[in-house]
Amino acid sequence: MELAAGNPALEQAVRRSRALLHRRALVAGVASTVPIPGVDWAVDAALLSRLIPRISGEFGLLPDQIDRLTPGQRERIQKAVGMVGTILIGKLITRDLILRAAQAVGVRLTAKQAARYVPLAGQAAAAVMGYTAIRYLGEQHIRDCVRVAVAAQLRIPSAAQTEMVERVDLPHPG
Repeated sequence: MELAAGNPALEQAVRRSRALLHRRALVAGVASTVPIPGVDWAVDAALLSRLIPRISGEFGLLPDQIDRLTPGQRERIQKAVGMVGTILIGKLITRDLILRAAQAVGVRLTAKQAARYVPLAGQAAAAVMGYTAIRYLGEQHIRDCVRVAVAAQLRIPSAAQTEMVERVDLPHPG
C-alpha cells in the first residue's frame, strides 16, 4: 500500500486485487491437500493463468487496455515495465510465462509436493505452502503493477470499468 503513494484509485485497485488473490490462494491451499500427483500443479497453473490477468486488469495493464491508450502512454508503460523487470504485465499470459514466474517459488512448490504425503500434518503443511506460494506470486505481481502504474503515471480504471473488462471473455492461455 505504501507504493500506492496515497493515490485513492491505486489503493482501491490494490485492495480489490488482494481480495481476489486471497480467495484464489485459499483454493490453491485446498487443492494442495489432494494426494494425487500433479493435481495441485494443474490447479496452481490454472489459478495463476486467470489470476494474473485479472490483477493486471485492475491496474489497466491488460494488453487490450494498453492498446487503447495513446502512443505516448503506451511508451511510458513499456519503459516502466522495463524498469520494473516484470514479464507478466502487458502480455498474453501463457503457460510458459506462468512456469517462469512459478520458478521464483519452486522450492516451496517442491516441498509442498513431498509434504502432502505425510498424513494430516503433511497435508496441512502442503495447504499452507500452496496458499503461500500463490499469495507470494500474486503479491509480487500486484507490486509490479503498482510500480508500473506509478512510473507510467497511469490512470487506474474504476471498479465499474474493471467489472466491464471482467465480463469480456479474457483469452484462455494455452
